Amino acid sequence: MQTIGNDSDNSSGDGRAAQERPRSGDLALLFAGAATAVVVLGAILAFGDLDSPLRGPLTLALLLGAPSGAIALALNGLQPWGRIVASFMGGAALNLLVAQAMLAMHMWSVRGGMVAVCGLSLVIGALALLTRKHPVHLRRTTKSSE
Repeated sequence: MQTIGNDSDNSSGDGRAAQERPRSGDLALLFAGAATAVVVLGAILAFGDLDSPLRGPLTLALLLGAPSGAIALALNGLQPWGRIVASFMGGAALNLLVAQAMLAMHMWSVRGGMVAVCGLSLVIGALALLTRKHPVHLRRTTKSSE
């Protein structure tokens, strides 16, 4: 049997105060920033034709990360794990659809595929940001005329 107690000093099991522990929102923002940096570096290496051993893995990160990030913006209402799975599967599906369309039209090129995927990702991300409903506490209040 487990006893549930109320800690009045708000300290964790390792003795640190609650304010010193990292919040999950901070870790999510840190992860999102690191993923964005990897995708940007992948775009620089891929579009700049730079010779580097990291060019292949970072280009793959660009091709999966850009559409996944845009789809994750659009799926704001889902729970975190469902959002992660759906955005990665949507990013993979977008890559496959672009490749299939370019092959069917006999217009396949590596650079053209990357441009198409990045362009569609920008469109999806922009639409997600434009249609997002703003929280009530961020809305501007105006005085109604009497």
